[in-house]
Amino acid sequence: MKRPIYLDYAATTPVAPQVIEAMLACMGIEGDFGNPASQHAYGFAAQQHVEQARETVADFISAQPEEIIWTSGATEANNLAIQGMAHQHHRQGRHIITGATEHKAVLQTVKMLARQGFDVTIITPDHDGVITPQALQAALRDDTILVSIMMVNNETGVIQDIAAMGAILAAHRAYFHVDAVQAGGKLPIDVKVLDVDLLSLSAHKMYGPKGIGCLYVRQRPPVRLTPLCYGGGHEKKLRPGTVATHQVVGFGRAAELVCQQLTTDSAHAHKLNQLLIDGLCTIPQVQINALSAQRVPNIVNVMAQGIDGEALILACRDLAVSAGSACTSATFEPSHVLSAMGLTSMQAHSSIRISFGRWSTVAEIEQTIEVYRQAIIKLAHLAGD
Repeated sequence: MKRPIYLDYAATTPVAPQVIEAMLACMGIEGDFGNPASQHAYGFAAQQHVEQARETVADFISAQPEEIIWTSGATEANNLAIQGMAHQHHRQGRHIITGATEHKAVLQTVKMLARQGFDVTIITPDHDGVITPQALQAALRDDTILVSIMMVNNETGVIQDIAAMGAILAAHRAYFHVDAVQAGGKLPIDVKVLDVDLLSLSAHKMYGPKGIGCLYVRQRPPVRLTPLCYGGGHEKKLRPGTVATHQVVGFGRAAELVCQQLTTDSAHAHKLNQLLIDGLCTIPQVQINALSAQRVPNIVNVMAQGIDGEALILACRDLAVSAGSACTSATFEPSHVLSAMGLTSMQAHSSIRISFGRWSTVAEIEQTIEVYRQAIIKLAHLAGD
């Protein structure tokens, strides 16, 4: 059976062959499979791999190795950052700021904290999904302890001005957390230039394995967190449990490859982006959401006026695309991201996300445009009947 063209790289990426090879070397009986906390040769070998990967991921974001805490992914990293900061610093203040277009891993966490007595301000973006530094400045209060803003939106690809926000917060007592999951492998990330205190990453968005991510926690001056769970001294007592050597190694190798291929991958994505947008914009009823905002090139959110998004996905069965975030695609509610940007429920339901990556081709994008065009024609005709 022929599989559809994969256009859901923002949901997850294929694991790079070099990453698979590196992971396999840490799994079998002939490999370095030991528990990295064990005090014998097998453990020492595994620990060496873990610390080498920590150095690689740290270099990837211009951090220090001791500032990298392994997690199961960005959802855990976001929770550790937000809950950990809230409970550690609640005596200094109980006000938290985030944006309406954040990932649900952030929004649901701050809403849970609101039920615990924290005061949460959720900033509404402009019509392109941009949260301006001025909006952040206006939301700050003397009792603000944490600001959490994502670097790149997972549904629209919109890039937030994290450096400008970091400059504002440098003069404030509030700590700054950034969800940089969709920025990994698409934009350079330098935690010092951005002036952030905490930053979340996930390997499977950048050609690494699922089930592994990290939280950058600034050490100078130190950022202190309350852990989410207990049970050992692993990861500076912030994330107890046996470190998954093969997944950590996969993350490290993926970060290394992304560093090497960032310029090539970016040029390739820009080429495909222009081809896709040029083609889509020739189709009646179609417009690109957040087109005038600064965006990463690998994500295109497209709306077909009056066409149901779920019906469109079914009509485009030869394309593996998404009606929004993979984490919310099981629901029938309109995208909270597009709704926050001012789109109506009908417009949000008429939108799909197309995302591509390293192994996407020009031929696939050309075929995508034609499949999408024919689907729009068919559904518009049915709606007319």
